[in-house]
Amino acid sequence: MSIGITAMGILVGFLVGLTGVGGAALLTPVLILIGISPALAVGTDLFYSAVTKLFGTIQHYKQKTINIKLVKYLALGSIPGAVIAIGILHTFNLFFHNQEQIIKHALGYVLILVAFATLFRTFFDKRLKESPLALKPLEEKRGLTIGIGATLGFIVGLTSIGSGSLFALAMLYLYRMTASELVGTDIAHAFMLVTVAGMLHASLGNVNYLLVANLLMGSIPGVIMGSALSAKIPTKPLRAIIAAIVFISGIKLI
Repeated sequence: MSIGITAMGILVGFLVGLTGVGGAALLTPVLILIGISPALAVGTDLFYSAVTKLFGTIQHYKQKTINIKLVKYLALGSIPGAVIAIGILHTFNLFFHNQEQIIKHALGYVLILVAFATLFRTFFDKRLKESPLALKPLEEKRGLTIGIGATLGFIVGLTSIGSGSLFALAMLYLYRMTASELVGTDIAHAFMLVTVAGMLHASLGNVNYLLVANLLMGSIPGVIMGSALSAKIPTKPLRAIIAAIVFISGIKLI
């Protein structure tokens, strides 16, 4: 089982580095399907993602494919949003003992949303880059950027999903960036977000550290390889396949 999970870590890490999407959307439902409780799956995935995206962030920083100011504005909204989501989830569990059910159903719906978002990004990315909104300076979109960060950060705190796919779609529509800069900025922001969310889940006992270690054995080299190749390999066919898998996973969880 350890060998299988390590192999899963290699694949997920590679996809995160290469496309900026697919990590949590693939890993979290798989963990649930192999028998891990939803709360533990979410917390473990967030904790694991924080480490893998650290290495991806370092690689993209070396490649100078990170928009630092955009990362800052997104984080101003997303980190408080994630904290609020985790706090609400914990409160509901204390009073209604329905944390697992809430997470599982939320996961299903968010996975379906992520699948459509991934497909939309895959087939309409050129059209979105020509949006008039993308031409406006970042400072004029500061409030909107923070608001989007807060909304999507709440979703990530609740389900661990969306730090790549949903934020990437928002950035694609709102900002004019190269493909490699979009991936690098997305991973750098996701690192900040999932680190905070992962630490909060860990404080609530929702992290399996042995599982994290097994995943990291594969994901660290995987994410470095994927990040290094992100500017050289066409990722559209891969994103379409990921979207189909994610959609099926979402249907099974609802």
